[in-house]
Amino acid sequence: MAQYTIIATSTFGLESMVALELKALGYDNLTTENGKVTFAGDERDIAQCNIWLRTADRVLIKVAEFEATDFEELFQGTLRIRWEDIIPQNGKMHIVGKSVKSKLFSVKDCQAIVKKAVVEAMKRKYRTDWFEENGPVYKIEIAMLKDRATLTIDTSGPGLHKRGYREQTGEAPLRETLAAALVLLSRWTPERIFADPFCGSGTIPVEAALIGRNIAPGLKRSFVSEEWAQIPKEIWSEIRGDAAARMNDATFRILASDSDGEVLKKARDNAVRAGVDDYVAFQKLSVEEFRSRKKYGCIVCNPPYGERIGDSTEIESLYKTMGKVFADLDGWSCFILSAHPQFQRFYGRRADKNRKLFNGDIRCYYYQYLGPLPKRHLIEKEQSIVVS
Repeated sequence: MAQYTIIATSTFGLESMVALELKALGYDNLTTENGKVTFAGDERDIAQCNIWLRTADRVLIKVAEFEATDFEELFQGTLRIRWEDIIPQNGKMHIVGKSVKSKLFSVKDCQAIVKKAVVEAMKRKYRTDWFEENGPVYKIEIAMLKDRATLTIDTSGPGLHKRGYREQTGEAPLRETLAAALVLLSRWTPERIFADPFCGSGTIPVEAALIGRNIAPGLKRSFVSEEWAQIPKEIWSEIRGDAAARMNDATFRILASDSDGEVLKKARDNAVRAGVDDYVAFQKLSVEEFRSRKKYGCIVCNPPYGERIGDSTEIESLYKTMGKVFADLDGWSCFILSAHPQFQRFYGRRADKNRKLFNGDIRCYYYQYLGPLPKRHLIEKEQSIVVS
């Protein structure tokens, strides 16, 4: 098999989570930077990471990196790559780009130069001036950063947050990758009760259930690189079969509630499509009504911020209510994502920890109120991500 430099991209703030997942999958020598984790791997690793990574956005192959202060340098650097050994004659060459603090600031022009160079490289092998481009897709990104060009090929296609189960969403949906990260950061295990009192379309409860059952997030979807000759279909079948065999029959119950009955219908449908509806109990319930006599529970939620839903007075009142209701829960841990700058003030308590995350383009903080763990979990000091 060939060896590649693989990049798992992520939302800012989740790089360490992606690195933890990769370590759990058996990868080492990781390089973690803003928005990405880089490591070495082969075709099997590309397939495995696409199917198993919960918190990454995409899996890319890094093709080249070089200085480019003008378009000629960009053209020649791109032309040096043997694209003709990567892309078949009918391959669709889709070029995307971005530029930050570079002399080549016109993304459109950078894309055009890269496309021209790739086509010229293809001519070296196929001896034709015309390519139909009606075959498998090879999405090439030219990323310019401080006059340094990086060329990558996307192996995922639609972002990895597209698990395939969420056809319906609420008014302010949370990406599945971020929802999975919130659950993993909470230290929840299936032996504890889990609740989301603002479940909306059910993304957090569904992701928790997938984690609880060790269901690979990409098990039910396809990836653009499945159509490539470089990765035999047998590899994809083998990894999917192995992933199906790794699902467990853990017994747990997730409480998912919301005051909006209509959005709960969408949540139930999403849970059914994800195959976890037997593990999630949905109930129309306001946060004021939330109660539990159980101990050591875990709440993970994404309440309204006041930016997308509701006005500030209602939001502040909601946060006060949350603080009072959650304080009455015996030994529970509460993990709350919010973009409201005064969340802790209205909630009535400073968080034990907080972590800056981005929900789309909204800067948020993940407020962590840490209750005691059950005795058998007290020795667990680090978050673990298990792929058993």
